[in-house]
Amino acid sequence: MTVTDPEPMSRAKAISYAICLPLALLMLVFLPAGSLGWRPGWIFIAFLAISYGIAILIMRRVNPAIFRARSRFQTGTKRWDLILVSLILLGMIAEIPLAALDAGRMAWSAMPVSVMILGYILLAAGIALGTWAQAVNRFFEPGVRLQRERGQHVISNGPYAFVRHPGYVSAILVFAGLALALGSWWALLPAAWASGLLILRTSWEDALLHAELEGYADYARRVRFRLMPGLW
Repeated sequence: MTVTDPEPMSRAKAISYAICLPLALLMLVFLPAGSLGWRPGWIFIAFLAISYGIAILIMRRVNPAIFRARSRFQTGTKRWDLILVSLILLGMIAEIPLAALDAGRMAWSAMPVSVMILGYILLAAGIALGTWAQAVNRFFEPGVRLQRERGQHVISNGPYAFVRHPGYVSAILVFAGLALALGSWWALLPAAWASGLLILRTSWEDALLHAELEGYADYARRVRFRLMPGLW
């Protein structure tokens, strides 16, 4: 069978992402905070830039195909998944500005520094786990579909030896970490919204893989837990 990888992102689109994403992050943090002098916002942005920069360098070395796979939703992505992702994105987009409004301008939350440090630990763990999952899984895409044209098969090494959906565990850790790192209890609400929908997505994706991906049922019998070893 001929294996076909997704088309690479165009140079113009890559440049656009490289410029627009950092600008969008700056706006999401500092417009609600009301001041460019809000120091926790700069610490937060620097942490994300360094962490994701390291992650990108690692993936470029060990699994460069991931950038093609992750560049867009591919043909065949399930319609229900596009709806779920849109709803998840609402929570993700709301979380950072709500946290910045709370902690940077309104001071609704009184969060101990120790909890904010915990937030950064969760962020680091989530980014590290997501990088590990993408490093070993060339089929890691933003949408749920069966990648027949890429010769998709079961991945059972790396973090997939412990849970079946480590990428989703990573995302849930990041959702919680974002709110806590910025010092906002209120931002945990959109984080919980996004996490709940992601757990639903895990269940639906698992059912699809059981039905359509050869060898997945055997893998699921060996690796019993979807997200949390010993629990679920």
